[in-house]
Amino acid sequence: MIETINLTKAYGNVSVVDGLSFTAQPGRVTGFLGLNGSGKTTTLRMLLGLTRPTAGEALINGQPYAALDRPLQQVGAVLEQGISHPGQSGRAHLTAHAFLAGAGRDRVEALLERVGLAADAHRRTGDYSLGMGQRLAVATALLGDPRVLILDEPANGLDPEGIAWLRQLLRDHAQAGGTVLISSHLLAELAQLIDDVVIIANGRVRSAVPLAELYGGAGGRLRVRGRDTVRLRKVFEEVGGQVAGDEQLLEVDGLTAEEAGEAAFAAGVPIYELTVHTPNLEQIFLDLAGA
Repeated sequence: MIETINLTKAYGNVSVVDGLSFTAQPGRVTGFLGLNGSGKTTTLRMLLGLTRPTAGEALINGQPYAALDRPLQQVGAVLEQGISHPGQSGRAHLTAHAFLAGAGRDRVEALLERVGLAADAHRRTGDYSLGMGQRLAVATALLGDPRVLILDEPANGLDPEGIAWLRQLLRDHAQAGGTVLISSHLLAELAQLIDDVVIIANGRVRSAVPLAELYGGAGGRLRVRGRDTVRLRKVFEEVGGQVAGDEQLLEVDGLTAEEAGEAAFAAGVPIYELTVHTPNLEQIFLDLAGA
């Protein structure tokens, strides 16, 4: 598990992270969102022991990173590009890091296959594309077979096929009981991956909830057209819906599509349109982040 407790980082009189508290649970993928300058990267660096907190705690499996036994076998991280020497081959890079992670050559070869770099393992990493570099970074994070993954913009440079590959890899990791904390600016893609979301602004948590709860619990607002919207309004309100709109189109909160459809059927009112308008993660994020 990943946990921050009143985590604070100040430079002089300026607080970059200010009393940040949230958790990322095993078996779930947590999205970590914030605008540039929100304190997001500083928080990740404190979790990984790269930046010392001014106050509070940044814990992984109940301990600060520096106190972990064999940390590379507990935590894998992708923080930034440029982790490899441009003159090394991809295989040589992983082999060198495998020694630090307590992994063998078999693990290196298996990961080269897993991240799709087996055919290019002999090439200098300086000749890798941005997307290939990201795949190598992910392979490096996985060398110690860690249960916790902390990833900052891991999809940078990946094409659509690469993004789909990464999404499946992280979902598989979480379903196997691992903990994933991921930051990304590709919010449409992130919405297809994450279970929980933490949104920060000015170093403080604005929201830390399951994604479904952020969307409103009922799964979105319903748009309904029917033969008799006056009757439909009354019917939906009787079963607990909150109804807005006019005689042409109703907007209904608090009911699922199934509940609204059953209520209309029981009332004998034909429905011409019943659609679910799911909130857009990007717009929710911008509203909460104050942009």
